[in-house]
Amino acid sequence: MSLMLLAAGSEAVAPSRLDPLQLFMDADIIVQLVMLGLILASVWVWAIVVSFSLRMGRVNRRSDDFDRAFWEAEDPTRLLKKRKDNPFARIAAAGIGELNQSTDGGLRDAEGTRQRVALAMEGQVATEADELANRLNFLATTGSVAPFVGLFGTVWGIMNSFFQIGSQQNASLAVVAPGISEALFATAIGLFAAIPAVIAYNRFSHRVNRYEARMQRFADKVHAQIGRELERG
Repeated sequence: MSLMLLAAGSEAVAPSRLDPLQLFMDADIIVQLVMLGLILASVWVWAIVVSFSLRMGRVNRRSDDFDRAFWEAEDPTRLLKKRKDNPFARIAAAGIGELNQSTDGGLRDAEGTRQRVALAMEGQVATEADELANRLNFLATTGSVAPFVGLFGTVWGIMNSFFQIGSQQNASLAVVAPGISEALFATAIGLFAAIPAVIAYNRFSHRVNRYEARMQRFADKVHAQIGRELERG
């Protein structure tokens, strides 16, 4: 009778589902460090996802407003003194700044001036695109490295499980299963960090490329307007 009660009691406390927190607490210290690093990487990935989405929305709105105001302004130079809060404004400022420097003291080489203005704006376009894509490198790194870091934790946990088999001279599932579960949990966390990072990197890289194309089209329009003014002057 007592044996039956003990068996019933053990069945009552047996876990019915995986407990991630318990898996973390029971894992080897090396596996815990791997899990903790991957969790921090995942948090940072989501922070970049949220902040980049908000930033791109803000940049697009400001660029749209400046694009309309720039072509409607009677004096673009005065507008640029007030508005430098978006990439379009800085691109126009780079072109007009180079134009002012090249024509200071009189226009001597119209074709050379056009080329220098174009180079100045193209350089600013590249700078703005690089600055926007700067934090995306972490997404790419996490997406490619996190699964292998999780795999390292898994391999270490499985090695520890085999060590327990040897030390206890017992190859039963009760001895091996907990360590293997903890080890596989490290791989799961690695995938949890890597999958959103890869998706976000691909999506945001596409958005940066599209915005860079927009900046280049705006620079081309400014360059064409400056060329027309040089021909008239």
